[in-house]
This record gives sequence, structure tokens and C-alpha cells, in this order.
Amino acid sequence: MVPLIGIEEEYLVVDPYTRHVTPRAADVLAAATDVLDVAHEITRFQVEARSAPSADLAELGAQLRAARKEVAGAARSCGLAVVASGIPVLGNVMTPPLSDDARYEQGRSLYRALQDEISICALHVHVDVPDEEHAVYVGNHLRPWLPTLIALAANSPFFVGRDTGYASWRVISWGRWPVSGAPPYFPTFGDYELAVRALAESGALMDPKTVFWDARPSPRLPTVEVRVADVPLDVNDSLTIIGLVRGLVVRALADVARGDRGLPIPSEVVRAAYWRAARDGLTGDSLDVRHGTLVPAPLMARRLLAHVSDALSEAGDLPYVEDGLERLLDKGSGAERQRRVHAREQDLTEVVDDLIEATVA
Repeated sequence: MVPLIGIEEEYLVVDPYTRHVTPRAADVLAAATDVLDVAHEITRFQVEARSAPSADLAELGAQLRAARKEVAGAARSCGLAVVASGIPVLGNVMTPPLSDDARYEQGRSLYRALQDEISICALHVHVDVPDEEHAVYVGNHLRPWLPTLIALAANSPFFVGRDTGYASWRVISWGRWPVSGAPPYFPTFGDYELAVRALAESGALMDPKTVFWDARPSPRLPTVEVRVADVPLDVNDSLTIIGLVRGLVVRALADVARGDRGLPIPSEVVRAAYWRAARDGLTGDSLDVRHGTLVPAPLMARRLLAHVSDALSEAGDLPYVEDGLERLLDKGSGAERQRRVHAREQDLTEVVDDLIEATVA
């Protein structure tokens, strides 16, 4: 049986005249239709759209396109716009205005200046698994491939008026949190439970929802949640990444059923691969953590495709994901598009204008 997928995409609210992010997410949410599943996020700069669970990539694509269209329309009705970008290109975001929620205020007390760059937008992919234990072992198997997903989805090179030199500054910014980035390797489910209890005892967690690893058991659903990717600019790229994520989960579940709990790759090596992928995206080399060797990022992406090809075939997704991956590698990531626009126009307001248009194209 092909697992169901649920999607969350986060967008930034911008002023179409100044092109700065603006803390008016509540206005956009109020203007959104009742049909659309949209919600506030941690800051007033962000809105989130959610899909209904589906096993069909085409259906998920239709939902994402409809969601972007509806959110953009709601924003326009308020004299605003939304962009699919991993982090704000322009605007005064420090200290960000938090949404009205006692839990977010509790987080500010706990995490302090870490929240100064919390205005970040990601693509979250939930894939059905039998239970929390399976989700932990799936995370073990996903660890070697998370950096490749970072490179494919990179869409945050500019941050509040400057080029960071990274393809995904969101990944770097988010990685400073105490429980973030790639999950550790857990030999047993008991090891996972002990680690989470120790993290809670340390004060690093407010509750299970603040286990922010990029592959984690969902705190409320029987899914593994993969949250490693910047929100892609192009819905087709989102769907390619979603297909690859489900392929990884299906492949991992099959391996776990055979008693394989994944390669115990040192966390320091995975962390270095994260840094390399976030810096260079698809334009440089990637670290294949399974072998400790650098390879061109597009080659690493094709290795990922080969790794999950049987699982993609089982779901009927292989032709779609193959085409999507080749298209993404040919045109480049969202980060590359942002930099091309800036190189041509030498003006970050033009980058934001392109983001506004491309988000719903």
C-alpha cells in the first residue's frame, strides 16, 4: 500500500510597494476562504497552507497550486503579497513580532535571541508510518540523504538586504537551535526515548512539538515528518521533493522490515554535509556521507533517485519524479533563480517582485 502524504508550505507576507516583509499575516488569514486550510505561524510575517492527506502526487500538486492561489488572492485583497522564500529578502525582522499565542511567548523566554531569525519558511512532508518506533528508524535511513534534499530545495540566499554567500541561509540559521538539523542515529527506540527525556530535562524542549529535527516522529500523527527543505519557489519542485521524500520513507520501511536500522554515520559528518549543501546548493560539490567523498551535487541527486527508484515505481511516481528532477537540475534551484535576477537587475526589490510572480506562476 502506498503511504499517504500530508503537506505544509509556509510563505512570507510582503508589502508589494516596499517589498519588505510585513507583520500582517492575521489580515491575510482573515481574508482567506473557509475552504482553504491556512494557519498562522510563529511570527506575524508568515502564513502556512496545509494539504489534505493524499497518496497521489498530482492531487497534492492541485492542492498546493490552489492553496498558493487562494493565499495570494487573500493577500492582494489586503494590498499585500506572499512569497515562497526560505527567509526574508528585505525588511526589518529583528526582533520579529510573534503571533498571539502564549506558547510562542514561552518560547521567547526559553530561546531568547535564537528567535531573532525565526521568520523562516519550509516545506514539511508527513508520510504515513506504522508507529513512532518505525518513524525513528526511518529517520536513521534518511540521515545520509537529507543534505541532498537541502541542495535541491535551497531557496534562501538573501537575508534582509545582503547576499549571505549561502544557497540556504534558512538551514544555517535554523541549525543554531538546540534540537534541530539532522536527527541523531538511534540504535533502538529506547535510545530515542532516553534522549528526548534528557533533552526535556535540560530545558531545551518545551514539549514534544519542539523536537525540531529534520526527520522526526510527528508529535500528533502516525507519520514521519521531514522538514529539511526550504519552501521551494516552484510547485513542481515541491512535488519532486515530496516524491523523493516518500520514496525514501518507503525504501526505509522496507529496509527496517528486513532488520536494517540504517548506517550509524557520525553526526559531525552529517553536520558537515549539511553545511556544504546549504552553502553551495546544486552549484558545487556534495559530501556523500556514506563514503566520505565529495561528488558534484547533481550526481548526488541522481544517486538519491537511484536509491529510491524501486519505491517510486511501486507508487507509480518514477516517471514524474525523474522528469521533475532533471528539470530542476537543468534550471537550478530557487536560490540560483534569485541570484540570476539580482545579477541582471542589481536590485533586491526586483528579486522580491520575481518571487511574488513565481510563487503563483
